[in-house]
Amino acid sequence: MVERKRLRITGRVQGVGFRPAVYKIACRLGLGGFVYNDAGGVVVELQGGGEVIAEFLDELGSGADRPGACDIKSVVVDDINVVEAECGFVIKGSESGGVVSSEVAADIAICEKCLAEMRDEEDFRYKYPFINCTNCGPRYSIVKAVPYDRCNTTMGGFEMCEKCGGQYGDVSDRRFHAQPVACPECGPAVYLTDSNGVTIEADGGKAIEETARLLADGKIVGIKGVGGFHLAVDAFSDDAVRELRLRKRRDARPFAMMADSVEKIKKYVEVSQTEERLLKSGECPIVLLKKKDESGIAESVAEGVSCYGFMLCYAPLQWLLFEHFEGVLIMTSGNVSDEPLIKDNDEAVDKLGSIADAFLMHNRDIYRQVDDSIAHVIEGQEVLIRRARGYVPGPIVIGDKACEDILATGSDLKNTFSLVKGNQLICSEHIGDLADGRVYRHYVESIEHLCGLFEVRPIVIACDLHPGYFSSNYARQMDGVKIIEVQHHWAHIAAVMAENNCRGEVIGLSCDGTGYGTDGAVWGFECLRASLGDFSRLGHLSYFKLAGGDKASRQAIRPMMGLLVKALGGGELREYQQLLDRIEPDRNLQRVVLEQISKDINVADTSSLGRVFDAVAAMAGIGSVNRFEAQLPMGLQAVIDTDVEDSYDFEIVRKEGGFEISIDKMILQVADDAGRGVSAGVIAAKFHNCIAKGLLAMAEAAREITGLDTVALSGGVFCNSYLLERTIIALKKRKFKVLYNKLLPANDGCVSVGQAAIAAYTLEGGKFSR
Repeated sequence: MVERKRLRITGRVQGVGFRPAVYKIACRLGLGGFVYNDAGGVVVELQGGGEVIAEFLDELGSGADRPGACDIKSVVVDDINVVEAECGFVIKGSESGGVVSSEVAADIAICEKCLAEMRDEEDFRYKYPFINCTNCGPRYSIVKAVPYDRCNTTMGGFEMCEKCGGQYGDVSDRRFHAQPVACPECGPAVYLTDSNGVTIEADGGKAIEETARLLADGKIVGIKGVGGFHLAVDAFSDDAVRELRLRKRRDARPFAMMADSVEKIKKYVEVSQTEERLLKSGECPIVLLKKKDESGIAESVAEGVSCYGFMLCYAPLQWLLFEHFEGVLIMTSGNVSDEPLIKDNDEAVDKLGSIADAFLMHNRDIYRQVDDSIAHVIEGQEVLIRRARGYVPGPIVIGDKACEDILATGSDLKNTFSLVKGNQLICSEHIGDLADGRVYRHYVESIEHLCGLFEVRPIVIACDLHPGYFSSNYARQMDGVKIIEVQHHWAHIAAVMAENNCRGEVIGLSCDGTGYGTDGAVWGFECLRASLGDFSRLGHLSYFKLAGGDKASRQAIRPMMGLLVKALGGGELREYQQLLDRIEPDRNLQRVVLEQISKDINVADTSSLGRVFDAVAAMAGIGSVNRFEAQLPMGLQAVIDTDVEDSYDFEIVRKEGGFEISIDKMILQVADDAGRGVSAGVIAAKFHNCIAKGLLAMAEAAREITGLDTVALSGGVFCNSYLLERTIIALKKRKFKVLYNKLLPANDGCVSVGQAAIAAYTLEGGKFSR
């Protein structure tokens, strides 16, 4: 019996070769009908025998023709009237209008087939730096609107030649409806300019070759990529790397590197099978990998840390560059430190002309700048530290459609923002730190852009509880909207719950540098009883005095003195004077800090674990100042003596309705070890082991109170792989189910997702699922 079905398919189904796959399956099974894109995803009408249609659905779900980059979130099937004299199956043009719910695909690294064609002298795209197909190439960075059609991308100004048009229109070709398809005859081109933007080589092939020569000579070159500009130098030239640091005003933060093979990367770092798969993935993030001794890479690339950040080439232009460059390149974000990534040619010359000696430009516009993602491997699984290119704007899908559009404004550090429309929770790419005026303007523009792209008109805005956050004040100044203020650490835990499809209640362990608490204190080592609907604070690190406001996150002497004063029960620190002088020789500053603490002047009560890391790192001799966020904690992790299983001491202090963890003994033990000349590696190991045991003790105390056995871990401290893995292992040994951030960063990059999840749950009266 002949039937006709209408399928409405949502998910990542545009720009990934989905319609050709539908066409191939339908034709092979002899079904009639059509397929087209619309604002909601893909619509398919099928006509034929019921068993054959069922076979089509099976093939679409797991068959060989299903595109690897697609991700089907839902398929709604409706019975409709049979059409008389249906003739075959066709692909129809896209339909505009309607509610936007289609996913926009992330940018995808060049596939093996395109790479092979680019290297084939007989192929008409031989050495063409913009080769792509439906399986690879730019997506999110070039799209202006949905549905994802060429006219809605920055490729709209490039008219296809006959050859490209033929492939674009051939349903059997893998470039069928590949929107960025182009070739040397009709597509974008590469050229080389000097630092003033004056063209010095217009021929693309020669421009790439000359760029490689400049890099080999120790020059700094700005290279326009997929999501923005990189600043590149030879990673083996210490002089070139230090000059880049000087010009870019980035004096200490590690640089990311790029190579053209995993085999080359393995010369400098340890690479596991999982890490190799991640390097080679279509997302192609920067992967943090353990250094090998005496690698030959310039010391100034990543001083004081145990890992290098490596990525493989992901754009054809990068592969072509490495045909002429034998080594490894620094590929750091094309910006002045802490400012937004630069994407436009004129702005690059204006802002980066004093940094770069030359620019390798191209004339394909980038509509949306997207930085490189960063990941590491925990327990054999990929875990993101920065979520951007390759992953954004892939959504978390909620089971019940939100009745109103939602915007979650995120945190001020490592900001992202999130949108909820219907059943999609969409987190932005990494934005940055909003204290910089340029980053804040980029933030506001980004919200407007994504709201426009997905046709989100927020009625509800979720923000951080902090009264002074730029992100929260952005929300509070909006008219005609409902504001939901969310405590920072609750948002961290809610983000873990959202991405892990967790319902009900969990024990939340949230650890970071700072978060505004409901009591006005600075929280940062918290044990919560949490759901998406509510939370209560069960336990926390005993408060200590933190003097000096923002200075306390940079100068380790400030948290160190606060912790020592508390541990000693008073203001006399004479027996530690030698240690204090080593960390901060300015005794006048020491006196001022001590007076602030003793007289409660410009101090905050805090439970910040991040500041404890700073203090211990300073006492261990790692350094005294954070020149970039978490520099001292990263340095402390880098020196851990992994053979040491001993730990310092702590206490769980029971309070009415909860508990506190006291590290007074630990602080005095660290100070004593430091004074006796115990190695930094031993101090670091005993400290990390102590914190892991303390986290376990908090979880067990919470289980006694609540009866819960699911623990969610989040907060920037859990970007520390040693601490995270050790804590997970300890919790699992005691029969806890452990959830932690994987798809989202554990740092403040996940906060907006937690805010959005809480807001969606609130609106839907307790219904929320992935």
